[in-house]
Order: sequence, then structure tokens, then C-alpha cells
Amino acid sequence: MRLLISIYRFLPVLLLFLGLAGCLKPGGWPVDQAEYDKRFPQDDYLSLQVPAELKPEQAQAPSFKVNEKGQTLLSLEQAAYAALRGNQELTVRQFAPVQAGAFEKIERGVFSPELFADFSYGLEKADKFKTSSRTWKNEETTETLATAGVRRRFASGTNVEISAEGDRTSSSLDPDESEARLGLSITQSLLRGLGPVVNLVAVRQAELKTRASLYELRGFTEATLAQAEIAYWEFVQAEREIAIFKRSLEVAQQQLLEIEQRIEVGMLPQVEAAAARAEVARREQATIEAESNLEDRRLRLLRIINPGGGLGLKLVSTSRPDLTPRSIKDIKARAALARKSRPDLNEARLRLKENRLQTIATKNGLLPRLDLFVSLGKTGYAQSLSNSFSDLDGSNYDAVAGVKLSHYLDNLSAEGRHTAALASARQARAALDNLNQQVELDVRLALNQVERARRQIFATRLTRELQEKTVFAEIERFDVGKSTSLLVAQAQRDLLASQINEVQAIVYYRIGLVRLYLAEGSLLQRRGVSVAAKPSLW
Repeated sequence: MRLLISIYRFLPVLLLFLGLAGCLKPGGWPVDQAEYDKRFPQDDYLSLQVPAELKPEQAQAPSFKVNEKGQTLLSLEQAAYAALRGNQELTVRQFAPVQAGAFEKIERGVFSPELFADFSYGLEKADKFKTSSRTWKNEETTETLATAGVRRRFASGTNVEISAEGDRTSSSLDPDESEARLGLSITQSLLRGLGPVVNLVAVRQAELKTRASLYELRGFTEATLAQAEIAYWEFVQAEREIAIFKRSLEVAQQQLLEIEQRIEVGMLPQVEAAAARAEVARREQATIEAESNLEDRRLRLLRIINPGGGLGLKLVSTSRPDLTPRSIKDIKARAALARKSRPDLNEARLRLKENRLQTIATKNGLLPRLDLFVSLGKTGYAQSLSNSFSDLDGSNYDAVAGVKLSHYLDNLSAEGRHTAALASARQARAALDNLNQQVELDVRLALNQVERARRQIFATRLTRELQEKTVFAEIERFDVGKSTSLLVAQAQRDLLASQINEVQAIVYYRIGLVRLYLAEGSLLQRRGVSVAAKPSLW
């Protein structure tokens, strides 16, 4: 009962310190997000909205069909899926958010309760002078000390420690003595380190780094998907080009055969064969280059998608690039979408907020260290340790209160850190403004390339159709003796160039769309792909 009465005496002091610590303030711990939103505008960052999670264990190995020639049939969707599942660099990047989330836990762990305990046993043997007998006697003393308790640091700048201590001293000359003590110690920062806003800076920065790492992963995933699609269309272009070159080579060989037959029967002079043979050689040379280009595109595509089977896998595309091109006029809407969705821009916003949070911590570091502390204790004494704890409800107690002040006279280190933090924040702001301009430029440049490819599709198609008529007319003139094999070869060469240009325009339009979606940050959403909203070890 007396123990409760003694604690009741110190209740007003405890309430005062708890009030100073912010523990009685609603939302004081943890600090409400609205308190940060007052300091930082909401448009400093945008949350990542994803429709689902992309997890490797949910992705099964894509199945590929093989034709009778042993070639693997590959569609655009399969290539994109294989890239997201099997790209080795993307697999490596997926661990970055997991690491960032681990550091977030580390920062939060600073405010976790800590249980502590100490135990010591000491033995002392010495000659001591006894005034009562005026003689020297040998004394052997043993001391056993045990301490246990719990301490915790709060975001309000409060350190609280509750402990129980037992001390027993046994002497060969004096009676045994035992002491037990229950203690409560509270230290509250009054200047530097006061308040959740300052003490939670590291935690909030770790949270922002986790979210920024997710945006970074999202951006890399989007870039990987774009690389896979672009590599696929370039492979399709190489396939179509080699098919055109082979057909043109067959036409040139057939033309040479007809000319040689006419020369044999005396319908044409011998010199007409030279131009036809040169054209065949030229077509063979172009076919070799096309085959090499196809092999180059195949290897690059396999490296990106990594579907299994190694780089020796023979591929045949099944997705056609042909589509009806349309004009895109909504430039402002797409630029606005890019400013909202681009992962690098969102990551830059989070980095800016992280730097601005750092200025809060460094500005607080300019203040002196002023701590108010209170230490309360109840002590019991007896010859045995168990009886000393029973004596805790007695009248023995101790109470200490005071303040501690420390401050560097010039405080150069704190001023330097604050100056550096301010410079970093302003640099991040300038970088964000620059990135905003760059994003709009990327969108406009991508739109320009799409529009150029769209117009080239119609122009090259018309050129190819007219060139086909020109070749047909030139062959008819050659058949009636009004043209030469050289003019026919030139007409066929122009037709070949127009066919290649038409294929390139169609593929460039497809690639231009991919780069436009990448510039506006919408490629993943358009393909139904998302990044996990929370990092975890998969």
C-alpha cells in the first residue's frame, strides 16, 4: 500500500513528462500524414496505381510451337511475356525494392522497445583495519549485482527506461547487506530532437526510397518490354526484307535465263547478258547482307526475351506488322499523361521530397541539445535479497530532476550539413523542372516520328504500286525490242527499293507507337502488365 502511495506522489510529474513527450497528443505517435502534407504539397509525388501484381511464381514458362522445319513460332505477345519472365537483368532489378523495404524496417526498428539485463559477480579479498579492536584483519567480500528492465525511444524525442535492480553484498567481517531498487527514468528533448516530424525523418525517407525503388523497377520493366517489342518488329522487318530480296533474286535469275535464251537464238546481242548478270550478282550480294542482318536481329531478340534453348533457337515470327495507321492529334493530353505516369518523373518527385525531409533534420541539428530528465526510484534494504524486495513499500525513495545543455560554439558541422541539404533540395527541384520539360519533349518527338512513319506508309505504298507498273511496262518494251536489259534491271532495282521502303515504313510506325507509349509512361498499362505494389521476397 505504501508503495502505491509513493508512486501516486510522483503521478503529476509523470503526467507532465508524458504531456511534454507528446504521448497524450492525438496522432502524436505515429505522426499523421496530414502533418507532412501541410509542409509538402500533395503534387510532389503520385502514388503508383497498378491493376495487379507481377510475380515470377505466377508466370509459367511460355509454350512455343515448332514447325516442320524445326523453327520456333513466336508471336509478339509471346516475345513480350518471355522478356518479362526470362530477362536476366530484369530479374536482378526486382530485388532492389526488397532491399529498400528492408532498410525501411531498420529505420522503424530504432523505436522498438529494448529489453536489457546485466549480471555481475565480484570477489574482493583485502586486509582492513578495525577501529573497534585496533587490529588488521583479513576480509573477504563478495558482491552480486543483477539488473533488468526495458527501454524505448519515442518519436516525440522521449527516452523512457524502467528497471529493477538487486544488489547483495556478503562480507566475512560484517553482516550481509541486500538492496533492491525499482527505477523509472525519463529524458525529454526540448530543442534538438523534439517532435515526431524531426525524429521520423529517417523513417519517412526510407518509405520514400522504397516507393522510389518501385518506380525505378517499373521504369526498367517498361523499358525492357519496349526493347522486346522493338526487337521483335526489327526481326519481322528483317524477315520481310530477306523474303523480298530472295524474290527479287529469283526474278533477276529468271530474267537472265530469258535473255541468254534470246541471245542463243540470235534475238538479242551478246552485250545484253552483262547487265543481267551484274543484276543477279547485285541481288545475291543484297541477299547475303539481308541474311546476316536477320541473324543479327534474331540473336538480339533472343538475348532480350531469353525464352530458353539458348541463342541457337531458330525463330519465325507469327505477328504481322500491318495495321491501319491513324493520325494522332491529342498532344496536350498525351503530355499530361506523361507528366502523371512516367516512372522516372514520379521517382524524381519522391527524391525531391526525400531531400526536403533531410532539410528538416539538418535545420533541427542547428539547435542546442537541451534535455529535461527525471529519475524516480524506490529502494528496499534487508540482509537477504528477497527481503529487500519486500521492503520496497517502505519510505525509502529517490528522485532526481534536472536539465542538460550542450552546444558547439561555432556549430560548423551542423551548418555545413544544413547547407548541403538545402543545396541538394534545390538541385532536386531544378532537376525535376528539367525532367518535366524533357518529358514533354520526348512525347512530342515520339509523336513526330509516328506521324512521319504514318505518312510514309501511304507514300511508299503508292510508290511501290507505281513502280510495279513501271517494271511491267519496261518488260513489255523489252519484249518488243524497245528497251534494254539494263533499263529493265534499273526498273526492277527501283521496285525492290520501294518494296523495302514500304516494309520499313510499316515497321517504323509500329516501333514509333511503342516509343510513344514508352515516352508517355503508358506501355505497361496498355499491355496489361503491372509491378508489385509492395516489395517482398518472391
